[in-house]
Amino acid sequence: MDLASNLGGKIDKAEVLSAVQKYEKYHVCYGGQEEERKANYSDMVNKYYDLVTSFYEFGWGESFHFAPRWKGESLRESIKRHEHFLALQLGLKPGQKVLDVGCGIGGPLREISRFSSTSITGLNNNEYQITRGKELNRIAGVDKTCNFVKADFMKMPFPENSFDAVYAIEATCHAPDAYGCYKEIFRVLKPGQYFTAYEWCMTDSFDPQNPEHQKIKAEIEIGDGLPDIRLTTKCLEALKQAGFEVIWEKDIAVDSPLPWYLPLDKSHFSLSSFRLTAVGRLFTKNMVKVLEYVGLAPKGSLRVQDFLEKAAEGLVEGGKKEIFTPMYFFLARKPDSDSN
Repeated sequence: MDLASNLGGKIDKAEVLSAVQKYEKYHVCYGGQEEERKANYSDMVNKYYDLVTSFYEFGWGESFHFAPRWKGESLRESIKRHEHFLALQLGLKPGQKVLDVGCGIGGPLREISRFSSTSITGLNNNEYQITRGKELNRIAGVDKTCNFVKADFMKMPFPENSFDAVYAIEATCHAPDAYGCYKEIFRVLKPGQYFTAYEWCMTDSFDPQNPEHQKIKAEIEIGDGLPDIRLTTKCLEALKQAGFEVIWEKDIAVDSPLPWYLPLDKSHFSLSSFRLTAVGRLFTKNMVKVLEYVGLAPKGSLRVQDFLEKAAEGLVEGGKKEIFTPMYFFLARKPDSDSN
Protein backbone atom coordinates (compact mmCIF):
# COMPACT_ATOMS: atom_id res chain seq x y z
CA MET A 1 0.00 0.00 0.00
CA ASP A 2 2.96 2.33 0.60
CA LEU A 3 3.88 1.87 -3.07
CA ALA A 4 0.38 2.84 -4.20
CA SER A 5 0.00 5.85 -1.91
CA ASN A 6 3.44 7.32 -2.76
CA LEU A 7 3.38 6.84 -6.54
CA GLY A 8 3.90 10.14 -8.33
CA GLY A 9 5.77 11.76 -5.44
CA LYS A 10 4.77 15.42 -5.12
CA ILE A 11 2.88 15.40 -8.42
CA ASP A 12 -0.89 15.70 -7.98
CA LYS A 13 -2.31 12.21 -8.50
CA ALA A 14 -4.59 13.46 -11.27
CA GLU A 15 -1.54 14.86 -13.11
CA VAL A 16 0.65 11.75 -13.06
CA LEU A 17 -0.32 10.50 -16.53
CA SER A 18 0.30 13.96 -18.00
CA ALA A 19 3.70 14.10 -16.25
CA VAL A 20 4.61 10.68 -17.67
CA GLN A 21 3.72 11.84 -21.19
CA LYS A 22 5.77 15.06 -20.82
CA TYR A 23 8.72 13.10 -19.44
CA GLU A 24 8.61 10.53 -22.26
CA LYS A 25 8.64 13.28 -24.92
CA TYR A 26 12.11 14.36 -23.78
CA HIS A 27 13.61 11.07 -25.00
CA VAL A 28 14.82 9.62 -28.28
CA CYS A 29 12.30 6.75 -28.21
CA TYR A 30 9.55 9.42 -28.46
CA GLY A 31 11.33 11.79 -30.85
CA GLY A 32 13.08 13.91 -28.17
CA GLN A 33 16.46 15.53 -28.72
CA GLU A 34 19.58 15.52 -26.52
CA GLU A 35 19.83 19.33 -26.57
CA GLU A 36 16.24 19.68 -25.32
CA ARG A 37 16.97 17.23 -22.49
CA LYS A 38 20.06 19.20 -21.49
CA ALA A 39 18.25 22.55 -21.66
CA ASN A 40 15.39 21.23 -19.51
CA TYR A 41 17.35 18.79 -17.36
CA SER A 42 15.99 20.13 -14.04
CA ASP A 43 12.36 19.65 -15.07
CA MET A 44 13.08 16.29 -16.69
CA VAL A 45 15.01 14.88 -13.70
CA ASN A 46 12.44 16.19 -11.20
CA LYS A 47 9.59 14.56 -13.10
CA TYR A 48 11.60 11.37 -13.32
CA TYR A 49 12.23 11.10 -9.58
CA ASP A 50 8.69 12.08 -8.64
CA LEU A 51 7.50 9.24 -10.85
CA VAL A 52 10.02 6.51 -9.99
CA THR A 53 11.17 6.98 -6.37
CA SER A 54 8.48 4.73 -4.87
CA PHE A 55 9.30 2.00 -7.40
CA TYR A 56 13.02 2.31 -6.57
CA GLU A 57 12.46 2.11 -2.83
CA PHE A 58 10.02 -0.80 -3.22
CA GLY A 59 12.47 -2.85 -5.30
CA TRP A 60 15.91 -1.57 -4.30
CA GLY A 61 15.69 -0.32 -0.71
CA GLU A 62 17.04 3.05 0.45
CA SER A 63 20.25 3.07 -1.64
CA PHE A 64 19.51 3.45 -5.35
CA HIS A 65 22.75 2.20 -6.87
CA PHE A 66 24.60 -0.84 -8.16
CA ALA A 67 27.71 -2.44 -6.65
CA PRO A 68 30.46 -4.92 -7.55
CA ARG A 69 29.74 -8.17 -5.80
CA TRP A 70 31.65 -11.10 -4.38
CA LYS A 71 30.39 -14.67 -4.62
CA GLY A 72 28.36 -15.48 -1.50
CA GLU A 73 27.70 -11.81 -0.82
CA SER A 74 24.11 -10.52 -0.74
CA LEU A 75 23.06 -7.49 -2.79
CA ARG A 76 22.49 -5.47 0.39
CA GLU A 77 25.96 -6.36 1.72
CA SER A 78 27.61 -5.39 -1.57
CA ILE A 79 25.80 -2.03 -1.62
CA LYS A 80 27.01 -1.20 1.91
CA ARG A 81 30.57 -2.24 1.05
CA HIS A 82 30.46 -0.06 -2.09
CA GLU A 83 29.48 2.91 0.11
CA HIS A 84 32.14 2.16 2.74
CA PHE A 85 34.76 2.05 -0.03
CA LEU A 86 34.07 5.71 -0.85
CA ALA A 87 34.37 6.70 2.82
CA LEU A 88 37.72 4.92 3.05
CA GLN A 89 39.00 6.48 -0.17
CA LEU A 90 38.09 9.93 1.14
CA GLY A 91 39.85 9.19 4.43
CA LEU A 92 36.86 10.49 6.40
CA LYS A 93 37.44 11.39 10.04
CA PRO A 94 34.89 11.88 12.85
CA GLY A 95 33.32 15.32 12.90
CA GLN A 96 34.15 16.22 9.31
CA LYS A 97 31.61 18.06 7.19
CA VAL A 98 30.78 16.09 4.04
CA LEU A 99 28.60 16.76 0.98
CA ASP A 100 26.61 14.06 -0.85
CA VAL A 101 25.84 15.42 -4.32
CA GLY A 102 22.54 14.04 -5.62
CA CYS A 103 21.71 12.09 -2.47
CA GLY A 104 18.38 10.46 -3.39
CA ILE A 105 16.43 9.58 -0.24
CA GLY A 106 19.68 9.39 1.71
CA GLY A 107 20.47 5.67 2.00
CA PRO A 108 24.23 6.11 1.35
CA LEU A 109 24.27 9.31 3.41
CA ARG A 110 22.98 7.48 6.50
CA GLU A 111 25.28 4.50 5.98
CA ILE A 112 28.44 6.58 5.44
CA SER A 113 27.61 8.93 8.32
CA ARG A 114 27.27 6.01 10.75
CA PHE A 115 30.34 4.26 9.32
CA SER A 116 32.60 7.35 9.57
CA SER A 117 30.99 9.44 12.37
CA THR A 118 30.75 12.44 10.04
CA SER A 119 28.09 15.09 9.45
CA ILE A 120 26.69 14.80 5.93
CA THR A 121 24.62 17.27 3.94
CA GLY A 122 22.56 15.70 1.16
CA LEU A 123 22.03 17.90 -1.91
CA ASN A 124 18.92 17.09 -3.92
CA ASN A 125 16.62 19.07 -6.20
CA ASN A 126 13.58 16.83 -5.73
CA GLU A 127 11.18 17.86 -2.97
CA TYR A 128 9.55 14.45 -2.57
CA GLN A 129 12.88 12.66 -2.08
CA ILE A 130 13.98 15.22 0.52
CA THR A 131 10.71 14.84 2.44
CA ARG A 132 11.15 11.06 2.40
CA GLY A 133 14.84 11.34 3.32
CA LYS A 134 14.13 13.52 6.36
CA GLU A 135 11.63 10.97 7.64
CA LEU A 136 14.14 8.13 7.19
CA ASN A 137 16.90 10.18 8.89
CA ARG A 138 14.63 10.64 11.89
CA ILE A 139 13.84 6.91 12.03
CA ALA A 140 17.56 6.06 11.77
CA GLY A 141 18.47 8.59 14.47
CA VAL A 142 20.87 10.65 12.32
CA ASP A 143 18.64 13.71 11.94
CA LYS A 144 20.87 15.73 14.30
CA THR A 145 24.05 15.16 12.27
CA CYS A 146 22.70 14.81 8.73
CA ASN A 147 20.51 17.18 6.76
CA PHE A 148 19.20 17.88 3.27
CA VAL A 149 19.37 20.98 1.09
CA LYS A 150 17.07 21.42 -1.89
CA ALA A 151 19.13 22.86 -4.73
CA ASP A 152 20.48 22.28 -8.22
CA PHE A 153 24.00 20.84 -8.16
CA MET A 154 24.89 23.11 -11.08
CA LYS A 155 24.23 26.12 -8.78
CA MET A 156 25.00 25.12 -5.19
CA PRO A 157 23.90 27.50 -2.39
CA PHE A 158 27.12 27.08 -0.40
CA PRO A 159 30.10 29.42 0.12
CA GLU A 160 33.49 28.51 -1.33
CA ASN A 161 35.61 25.99 0.63
CA SER A 162 32.65 24.74 2.73
CA PHE A 163 33.23 20.97 2.88
CA ASP A 164 35.97 18.61 4.07
CA ALA A 165 34.99 16.01 1.48
CA VAL A 166 32.49 15.52 -1.36
CA TYR A 167 31.15 12.36 -2.96
CA ALA A 168 28.53 11.46 -5.57
CA ILE A 169 27.03 8.02 -6.20
CA GLU A 170 25.53 7.49 -9.66
CA ALA A 171 24.07 11.02 -9.48
CA THR A 172 26.12 13.58 -11.42
CA CYS A 173 25.27 11.63 -14.59
CA HIS A 174 22.07 13.74 -14.46
CA ALA A 175 24.10 16.93 -14.99
CA PRO A 176 23.74 18.43 -18.48
CA ASP A 177 27.42 19.41 -18.38
CA ALA A 178 30.05 17.44 -16.43
CA TYR A 179 32.53 20.33 -16.34
CA GLY A 180 29.94 22.76 -14.90
CA CYS A 181 28.98 20.26 -12.21
CA TYR A 182 32.56 19.36 -11.27
CA LYS A 183 33.51 23.06 -11.20
CA GLU A 184 30.79 23.72 -8.61
CA ILE A 185 32.02 20.79 -6.53
CA PHE A 186 35.56 22.16 -6.81
CA ARG A 187 34.33 25.56 -5.58
CA VAL A 188 32.63 24.28 -2.40
CA LEU A 189 35.39 21.77 -1.49
CA LYS A 190 38.17 22.94 0.84
CA PRO A 191 41.69 23.15 -0.67
CA GLY A 192 43.73 19.98 -0.28
CA GLN A 193 40.60 17.84 0.15
CA TYR A 194 39.05 15.07 -1.94
CA PHE A 195 36.10 14.43 -4.25
CA THR A 196 35.17 10.89 -5.24
CA ALA A 197 32.33 9.44 -7.32
CA TYR A 198 30.80 6.56 -9.16
CA GLU A 199 29.67 7.73 -12.61
CA TRP A 200 27.34 6.19 -15.17
CA CYS A 201 29.30 6.12 -18.43
CA MET A 202 29.56 4.58 -21.84
CA THR A 203 32.87 2.72 -22.11
CA ASP A 204 35.48 2.74 -24.89
CA SER A 205 33.67 -0.30 -26.36
CA PHE A 206 30.62 1.87 -27.18
CA ASP A 207 30.29 2.52 -30.92
CA PRO A 208 28.09 5.56 -31.66
CA GLN A 209 27.64 4.30 -35.23
CA ASN A 210 26.22 0.96 -34.06
CA PRO A 211 22.37 1.07 -34.06
CA GLU A 212 22.12 -1.61 -31.37
CA HIS A 213 24.49 0.35 -29.11
CA GLN A 214 22.47 3.51 -29.70
CA LYS A 215 19.23 1.68 -28.85
CA ILE A 216 20.69 0.40 -25.56
CA LYS A 217 21.94 3.89 -24.69
CA ALA A 218 18.49 5.41 -25.41
CA GLU A 219 16.74 2.78 -23.26
CA ILE A 220 19.01 3.59 -20.32
CA GLU A 221 18.48 7.34 -20.81
CA ILE A 222 14.66 7.21 -20.78
CA GLY A 223 14.55 4.63 -17.99
CA ASP A 224 16.94 6.55 -15.75
CA GLY A 225 16.23 10.24 -16.37
CA LEU A 226 19.50 11.05 -18.17
CA PRO A 227 20.05 13.91 -20.64
CA ASP A 228 23.00 12.01 -22.13
CA ILE A 229 25.48 9.32 -21.06
CA ARG A 230 29.08 10.48 -21.28
CA LEU A 231 32.16 8.45 -22.14
CA THR A 232 34.53 7.72 -19.24
CA THR A 233 37.19 9.80 -21.02
CA LYS A 234 34.86 12.83 -21.06
CA CYS A 235 34.40 12.63 -17.27
CA LEU A 236 38.15 12.49 -16.80
CA GLU A 237 38.70 15.49 -19.09
CA ALA A 238 35.99 17.48 -17.27
CA LEU A 239 37.58 16.76 -13.86
CA LYS A 240 40.97 18.06 -14.99
CA GLN A 241 39.40 21.05 -16.73
CA ALA A 242 37.57 21.92 -13.47
CA GLY A 243 40.94 22.09 -11.67
CA PHE A 244 41.14 18.70 -9.93
CA GLU A 245 44.22 16.50 -9.64
CA VAL A 246 43.09 12.96 -10.46
CA ILE A 247 44.64 10.56 -7.94
CA TRP A 248 43.32 7.40 -9.59
CA GLU A 249 40.41 6.24 -11.71
CA LYS A 250 39.05 2.91 -12.85
CA ASP A 251 35.94 1.18 -14.14
CA ILE A 252 35.31 -0.95 -11.05
CA ALA A 253 32.79 -3.11 -12.94
CA VAL A 254 35.64 -4.77 -14.84
CA ASP A 255 36.94 -6.76 -11.85
CA SER A 256 33.59 -7.60 -10.21
CA PRO A 257 33.46 -11.39 -9.50
CA LEU A 258 29.68 -11.29 -10.12
CA PRO A 259 28.23 -8.99 -12.82
CA TRP A 260 26.86 -5.71 -11.40
CA TYR A 261 23.69 -6.19 -13.52
CA LEU A 262 22.98 -9.66 -12.08
CA PRO A 263 20.00 -8.49 -9.93
CA LEU A 264 18.22 -7.32 -13.11
CA ASP A 265 19.17 -10.22 -15.39
CA LYS A 266 16.11 -12.27 -16.36
CA SER A 267 18.13 -15.49 -16.18
CA HIS A 268 18.93 -14.84 -12.50
CA PHE A 269 16.65 -15.63 -9.56
CA SER A 270 17.20 -14.64 -5.94
CA LEU A 271 14.86 -14.76 -2.97
CA SER A 272 16.84 -12.06 -1.11
CA SER A 273 16.36 -9.57 -3.97
CA PHE A 274 13.13 -11.11 -5.34
CA ARG A 275 11.52 -7.78 -6.30
CA LEU A 276 14.34 -7.05 -8.77
CA THR A 277 14.18 -10.41 -10.55
CA ALA A 278 12.14 -10.98 -13.73
CA VAL A 279 9.47 -12.83 -11.71
CA GLY A 280 9.44 -10.10 -9.06
CA ARG A 281 9.18 -7.34 -11.68
CA LEU A 282 6.31 -9.18 -13.38
CA PHE A 283 4.57 -9.47 -10.01
CA THR A 284 5.07 -5.71 -9.41
CA LYS A 285 3.75 -4.89 -12.90
CA ASN A 286 0.59 -6.91 -12.38
CA MET A 287 0.11 -5.46 -8.88
CA VAL A 288 0.45 -1.90 -10.23
CA LYS A 289 -1.96 -2.74 -13.04
CA VAL A 290 -4.57 -3.86 -10.53
CA LEU A 291 -3.94 -0.87 -8.21
CA GLU A 292 -4.30 1.53 -11.14
CA TYR A 293 -7.47 -0.23 -12.35
CA VAL A 294 -9.18 0.02 -8.94
CA GLY A 295 -8.05 3.61 -8.46
CA LEU A 296 -5.56 3.08 -5.60
CA ALA A 297 -2.64 4.05 -7.85
CA PRO A 298 -2.82 7.09 -10.17
CA LYS A 299 -3.31 6.65 -13.92
CA GLY A 300 0.09 6.50 -15.60
CA SER A 301 1.71 4.35 -12.90
CA LEU A 302 1.89 1.34 -15.23
CA ARG A 303 3.58 3.51 -17.88
CA VAL A 304 6.28 4.35 -15.34
CA GLN A 305 6.78 0.69 -14.55
CA ASP A 306 7.05 0.01 -18.31
CA PHE A 307 9.88 2.47 -18.93
CA LEU A 308 11.69 1.20 -15.83
CA GLU A 309 11.44 -2.29 -17.30
CA LYS A 310 12.87 -0.97 -20.57
CA ALA A 311 15.73 0.57 -18.57
CA ALA A 312 16.43 -2.75 -16.85
CA GLU A 313 16.70 -4.46 -20.24
CA GLY A 314 19.01 -1.73 -21.55
CA LEU A 315 21.22 -1.89 -18.45
CA VAL A 316 21.59 -5.67 -18.65
CA GLU A 317 22.41 -5.56 -22.38
CA GLY A 318 24.78 -2.63 -21.89
CA GLY A 319 26.53 -4.56 -19.12
CA LYS A 320 26.77 -7.81 -21.06
CA LYS A 321 28.22 -6.04 -24.11
CA GLU A 322 30.52 -4.03 -21.80
CA ILE A 323 29.54 -0.76 -23.48
CA PHE A 324 28.09 0.76 -20.28
CA THR A 325 29.20 0.97 -16.65
CA PRO A 326 27.43 2.41 -13.58
CA MET A 327 30.65 2.48 -11.56
CA TYR A 328 33.36 4.45 -13.29
CA PHE A 329 35.25 5.44 -10.14
CA PHE A 330 37.60 8.32 -9.56
CA LEU A 331 39.33 9.97 -6.61
CA ALA A 332 40.30 13.60 -7.24
CA ARG A 333 41.96 16.26 -5.10
CA LYS A 334 41.56 20.02 -5.01
CA PRO A 335 45.08 21.53 -4.91
CA ASP A 336 46.19 23.21 -1.69
CA SER A 337 46.32 26.61 -3.35
CA ASP A 338 43.66 27.40 -5.94
CA SER A 339 45.53 28.84 -8.88
CA ASN A 340 42.49 28.94 -11.16
